[in-house]
Amino acid sequence: MDLTAIVLAAGQGKRMKSALAKVLHPLAGRPLCYFPVRAAIDAGATRVVVVVSPGHEASIAERLRADFGDRIETAVQDPPRGTGDAARVGLDKVQSERVLVLCGDTPLVSPDDIAAVLAALEGDLALMSCRLDDPSGYGRVLRDGEGRVLEVREDRDLESDEQRAVSEVNAGVYAAGTAFLKKALAQIQPANAQGEYYLTDAVALAAREGGAHAVQGHPDGLIGVNDRRQLAEAEARLYERIADRHRLAGVTVHAGARIDDGIVIGQDSFIEAGASLRGSTRIGRGTTIDAGCVLTNTEVGDGALFKPYSVATDSRVGDAAQIGPFAHLRPGSDIGAEAHIGNFVETKKTRVRRGAKANHLAYLGDGDVGEGANVGAGTIFCNYDGFQKHCTVIGEGAFIGSDSQLVAPVSIGKGAYVATGTTVTRDVPDDALAIGRTNQANKEGYASRLKSRLAAAAKKAKGA
Repeated sequence: MDLTAIVLAAGQGKRMKSALAKVLHPLAGRPLCYFPVRAAIDAGATRVVVVVSPGHEASIAERLRADFGDRIETAVQDPPRGTGDAARVGLDKVQSERVLVLCGDTPLVSPDDIAAVLAALEGDLALMSCRLDDPSGYGRVLRDGEGRVLEVREDRDLESDEQRAVSEVNAGVYAAGTAFLKKALAQIQPANAQGEYYLTDAVALAAREGGAHAVQGHPDGLIGVNDRRQLAEAEARLYERIADRHRLAGVTVHAGARIDDGIVIGQDSFIEAGASLRGSTRIGRGTTIDAGCVLTNTEVGDGALFKPYSVATDSRVGDAAQIGPFAHLRPGSDIGAEAHIGNFVETKKTRVRRGAKANHLAYLGDGDVGEGANVGAGTIFCNYDGFQKHCTVIGEGAFIGSDSQLVAPVSIGKGAYVATGTTVTRDVPDDALAIGRTNQANKEGYASRLKSRLAAAAKKAKGA
C-alpha cells in the first residue's frame, strides 16, 4: 500500500543562533533533516512532504532533492501554529491512503522503529513511545487501567503528580490513515498553555474510537536538536553508530575517528584515532588511514597507506600507494598504484603514475609524472605565470635532482636526468642530462678571513 511521509521541519530554530535553517545544519556530513527523511524512505515511504517555514523552502528542497530526487516535495507553514497545523499543511499534498508523520530534527530515529509503528497501524493511528527514567519535558502517553492508550499530554499541560510520574513518553512518530488524520486535524482546537494546535490531540480522538496504539522504540529516536550543543551530542552518537556499522562489516575503527555518513570502507582496513573521512570518500580493502588524516571526496585503492596528518581533497590514490606523513593532495590529484608522495609534498591537478616517487618537500602542480620517475627534495613545478597555469610533463623513469625548478610549460623526456639545483626552462630530450648551475669558484684560505671580517662587523654593530 502506498505511503507518504510528512516531515515537520518548520521550526524557527532560534536557539541555533544562525541564518541557516535549523534542519540544514550539518552533522556527519549530511543536513540534519536528511536522516529522518531517509529513515522514512527506508521504512517504505515513496514520497516525502517536508513542511518548512517561509523563506527556507527553496534551500531545503534543493538540498534534499540532491539526495532523494523527485520523491521530495515541500509545503510552507505560515504562520507557525504548532505541530497539528504543520501536519495539516503537509496533508494537503498527500494522496496515499496511509501517512507517516515525524520530526525533521530527530536524526537518530531508525527505519526499524518506524516500520514497527507502521505494523501497529491496525486502527486509525499508531505512535512510537519510549520509557525513560526521567520523563521530564516530554509528553506522556496516558493509558487506562487496562493499558489502552487514552491520550498524549504535553509536559507543561500535565495536571497531577500521578501524570507526571508516567515514564512512557511520546517519541513524535505517528502512522495514521490519511482520511482519519485529515478529519482529526480539522477538529483540533488550541486548548493548551501555548495556544497551538497539537498533533498529539489526534491521539485522543483516535483513542475514543478505539483505534490508538503505541509501540515502544529505541530512546535514541527521542533525541531532538534545538541548539548547537544538542547538535554536537546527536552527532557524537551518530558517529559512534556509523563506526560500529563499519566495525561489524570488518573494518578496524579506533575510538575518535570521525566517519561521515555514506563513506564506503573495504574489509580489513584500519582507521586510526583522529582520522576524518568526509563527503563521498571511498576506501579500498586492507588500507590504513593513520592518525590525523583528513580525506574529503577522495577515492583510495586497496592496500594503500596514508601516514599521519595527511590531507586529500577531491583526489584519487591507487592500490598500495603511500601518502605522507604531512602530505597534501589538493583537488585533481591522481596518485597511481605503488606511487609515493612523502612528507611535506603538495600536489594539485597532477597525475603521478605507477611507482613514481616524490618523497620530500616538493610542489607538483598541473603536472604528469611518468611511471617510476623520481622527484627529488625541494623540487618545484613552476606552473603559474601570474595569469595562466601551465603543465609540466616528466617522462617514464626520469630523475629530477633535488632543488630543481621546472618552469612550465616544459617536458622532461623518458629516462632523462635533471641535475641537482637546475632551473629547467626548455624541454629535455629522452636520456639527456639537463644541468643549469653557475660555475663554482673555490678561494683557498679565504674562509677564515671572511669569518674575521664578519665577526668584526657584528661587534661594531653591537657597540653602536
